Amino acid sequence: MPSLTHEGLIELFRNRPELAAELLRDVLHVELPAYSEARVESADLTDIKPAERRADFVVLLIDGNPVLGIVVEVQLSTDEDKRLSWPAYVVGLRARFKCPACVLVVTVTEAMARWSREPIAIGPGNVFCALVVGPSSVPIVDDVAVAEADPELAILSVLAHADGPHAEPVGRAALLATLRLSGERQLLYCDLILAAVSKATRAALEELMAGGTYEFQSDFFKNRLAKAAASGEAKGMAQAVLDVLEARSVRVAEEVRARILACSDTAQLSVWLGKAATATSVEQVL
Repeated sequence: MPSLTHEGLIELFRNRPELAAELLRDVLHVELPAYSEARVESADLTDIKPAERRADFVVLLIDGNPVLGIVVEVQLSTDEDKRLSWPAYVVGLRARFKCPACVLVVTVTEAMARWSREPIAIGPGNVFCALVVGPSSVPIVDDVAVAEADPELAILSVLAHADGPHAEPVGRAALLATLRLSGERQLLYCDLILAAVSKATRAALEELMAGGTYEFQSDFFKNRLAKAAASGEAKGMAQAVLDVLEARSVRVAEEVRARILACSDTAQLSVWLGKAATATSVEQVL
């Protein structure tokens, strides 16, 4: 089941597909062809073979005709299957639109950035490399004016630097920038900011929002958590416990995560889920 962070990052590109081109041009310094439009395309890259290949997101740059296809992949953990699918994505997208194509990997840890940059040997004399944006290449957006001009980049900056020394000023700039937005986009971005940062940074940002304990407001977060909680199955309930803790920025050690996922007692999971809604530590849940 994709995490809230994974799905949240996808929403940034869905709301502003130009972000993919900006990351390639401004962060990775890739020379892009001239284009007048960045358009969302189907992420289904299945070829004539029966195996399904579905990317996270696809952006097509257009200048009258397609000039570049960008497969956006949010990578938060290692997955050896990606070494098979990423080259196939490029081939499939290039064939579909008859234009150059690339894979843009976005991740929020340097370990995953290093893993994603490893060359992929696809045959004698042929090597594929993804274009990777990790924390060290994401700009520190701590200026409110800059954040207001590009709120999606500001949110990505929060997610990339949430554990670093710039977490509070970056979070503050992004949070203030959301005030210029409206509707679900504003609520979602506010939720993403406060879900990403540490408890200490979150407390400081909550004070900026006139104090009190923040409750997640966006339909994206509410629906994601409700769907997991309503599954009625142990596996779904266990994942719901972890999702709620993640949304509340509660750190969960790997051994504790394994214990929760291994639990098959729905009554116990229901108790944990109820506690997770207000917990500030995993000890308060278990």
